[in-house]
Amino acid sequence: MATLMNDNGTGSDEHVRASVSEEEWQVRVDLAAAYRLVAHYGWDDLIFTHLSARVPGPEHHFLINPYDMMFEEITASSLVKIDVDGMPVIPTSHPVNPAGFTIHSALHMNCEDAHAVMHLHTPAGQAVSAMEFGLLPHTQTAMIAGSDIAYHDYEGIATDLEERDRLVEDMGDKHVMILRNHGTLAIGKSVGECFLRLYFLERACDAQVKMLSAGLESLNNPPQGTPEKVKAQTPAAGVAMLANGLAWPALLRKLDRIDPSFRT
Repeated sequence: MATLMNDNGTGSDEHVRASVSEEEWQVRVDLAAAYRLVAHYGWDDLIFTHLSARVPGPEHHFLINPYDMMFEEITASSLVKIDVDGMPVIPTSHPVNPAGFTIHSALHMNCEDAHAVMHLHTPAGQAVSAMEFGLLPHTQTAMIAGSDIAYHDYEGIATDLEERDRLVEDMGDKHVMILRNHGTLAIGKSVGECFLRLYFLERACDAQVKMLSAGLESLNNPPQGTPEKVKAQTPAAGVAMLANGLAWPALLRKLDRIDPSFRT
């Protein structure tokens, strides 16, 4: 498996771990786990789309995937450390995709809760992003995701740095977003929190695509006031507690049973 060339050019997992702080290594492990989980659930898009996480410290550095590796190959040591322009901070033998970091950098730099940013192109997410009415509140999962959702209109492939201001404005104080005609996105104060939000959004989109096979006119509308009730029942702090205390540790145990090499 290809690995990140680190500071001394050896490319060894041991050197990467020895050259970063314990806090950074934990973020690396969590982010590598998120990449593996995206692959496990079939949400990956070959080598495209990105999951990123902020490195602890004042340097405004971030971790992202090497652009030539499949998501099921990602390990803690293979993640590339980049700056706010998407350029490698240390030498790497792998290509990186600065244009692909446009969306991520906008949120990392301007949203207080965006320690982790995850963006997908799943068929269900793209399908809902192309629906004029967006995410419908017809399932419990959709009501959970929809209580904290923003929308951003498509402006073409995200290479225009000026789009970052509009993206941040559209996100506001929300934690999940549907990028119109494009895909889904989530942010979180931790990798686990971000992943759980993305999980709810993707499940909601998948259910919506399937339920619309019955026709919009045949759907059972939820009782009046229930989406608002669910919003009150699922505050951001509650989702974070559920993710960090319960769901994410369970997902890490799941990965350890499947293949623990993400930790290397």
